[in-house]
Amino acid sequence: MRPIKLFISAQLLIMLAARFSNVAASDGSHKLSAEHNFPSNSLPFILDMVHNNPGEARYQTEFTNPEFVASMGYNGKVYFLFDSPTLAVDWQSVDPDIFPAGSPGRKWVDAAAARIDQEEAACHAAGLKVYAMSDLILFPRPLVEKYGINKTFGDPQNPQTQQFLKALLDQIFTRFPKLDGLVVRIGETYLQDAPYHVGKIERKTDADATIIPLIQLLRQEVCVKRQKQIIFRTWISCDTDLATYLKVTKAIQPHTNLVFSVKHCEGDFHRPNVFSKILGQGGQPQIVEVQCAREYEGKGAYPNYVANAVIEGFEENRNMASDSIKSLREFHERGTNFFGVWTWSRGGGWQGPYIQNELWCELNAWVMAEWANHPDETEEAIFNKFAAAKLHLRGVDLEKFRQLCLLSAQAVLLGKNTSQNNCVDRFWSRDEYIAGPELPKNSEQAAFIISQRAESVKVWEQIVEIAGQIHFDDAKLADFVVGSCKYGECVYRIYLLATQLAQAEYGGKKLELRKLLAEYDRVWAEYRALPSQHAQTATLYQARKSPWQKTGRDLNALVEACREQAR
Repeated sequence: MRPIKLFISAQLLIMLAARFSNVAASDGSHKLSAEHNFPSNSLPFILDMVHNNPGEARYQTEFTNPEFVASMGYNGKVYFLFDSPTLAVDWQSVDPDIFPAGSPGRKWVDAAAARIDQEEAACHAAGLKVYAMSDLILFPRPLVEKYGINKTFGDPQNPQTQQFLKALLDQIFTRFPKLDGLVVRIGETYLQDAPYHVGKIERKTDADATIIPLIQLLRQEVCVKRQKQIIFRTWISCDTDLATYLKVTKAIQPHTNLVFSVKHCEGDFHRPNVFSKILGQGGQPQIVEVQCAREYEGKGAYPNYVANAVIEGFEENRNMASDSIKSLREFHERGTNFFGVWTWSRGGGWQGPYIQNELWCELNAWVMAEWANHPDETEEAIFNKFAAAKLHLRGVDLEKFRQLCLLSAQAVLLGKNTSQNNCVDRFWSRDEYIAGPELPKNSEQAAFIISQRAESVKVWEQIVEIAGQIHFDDAKLADFVVGSCKYGECVYRIYLLATQLAQAEYGGKKLELRKLLAEYDRVWAEYRALPSQHAQTATLYQARKSPWQKTGRDLNALVEACREQAR
């Protein structure tokens, strides 16, 4: 197992000095100095998380093995929401009636605590710090009902809410004293695997009413009082509003144990959402979230190499203002508050596709972790390390593998959106679902989208051809690479044909519709045959809109309407 590197950055030494010496203020706070930059050594936080699908069986993945995660160069692991200690304390010190001994709720809580004990011990044995992601505000249902606080407990300024939240934090770190910290989320609340708890938060984007008072409470109770770490996720609270973010960071006194977490792009992990404008702002330490199995782009069912663009810059962000940070490379070189990377190696979103081989997820995660350990190295050099060490590729085979991976990023951009970001609905295909695509009313824009999706198919054809030319030592790996590339080609052909049918639905000639429908049926037949041809093929997409998509219609409905017109 590769040893975990020591954190010796100048900025971290300042933080540690502020924490353990008389330089710190009485509450342990400090001011970050803009004159210090990281040298070329590891970033302080190199974290990974498996984002299990809420309400489903947990992923069977190597990334739940702490030794595997540590061997990739990570120094900490974040456990997902339903492995959070917020759900695993019994409240006996507050009120014995909440989870009385022998009750179903108490048995559930005790089982959750025992599982967390095992997970925490395994991580620490592997040299990893342990963090748990937690929705706030989350309380036991019996507590909310007994004290009649259903209408008020989501308000961080409510005195009773603050009292119970402080009690919850005290119980967490009393029951789990070795826990290194909490990753706090207020943007959403998931309860699918929390049968005995309820949760909500009011005014989650309001700096004065919610964000600032909540962070101040967390800072005092966790960072100052217990010398544990809080990583505050900006997601759906202040991640896209620079003015709100700056207001928050100005109001919160910096602390060695308080870090803000920001996705590398604004909003969801969509191509081509712009690079986050709050990164590098506000002076508070920041870590960057990177999704390795992209929920809107296959979840690892086909090649989708994004680590290159996250580190060196997405092509669609090149037109951003010259003074904007457009990549982690620029953030590292220009920022003084870049403290690390947090990858989601698996998961995000809902349901499938479900993969059998983690190559494409591992590639993104491995490159991100290795770069965070060596941020002065080029992404290409790190990529080549992976290809040589993990896949035993050399020479021409390594070059072809890199070409394949870089092309995958281009193919995804053109096929899911466009290079000019004029797709009508970015959610039209997500998880394992394909909805009937919507097109702009402007005919030139609609034609451009179709041309981009046609170009994407050509890139996928090139990817499939390259995949068949690479010589892998492992025949099963070779079969997976070829099969997953064919999977991508089929999916993006379906995207193209679905869009062409959407254009031809109204006023299309019968002959044109019949040709498109025949090709559509042929591609689906080819797609459905992949699992019998390639053993590690992921589960397949469905021709209907996602249950979480409020607008639009099923792809099946679009196709049936076209069949009716073609008769």
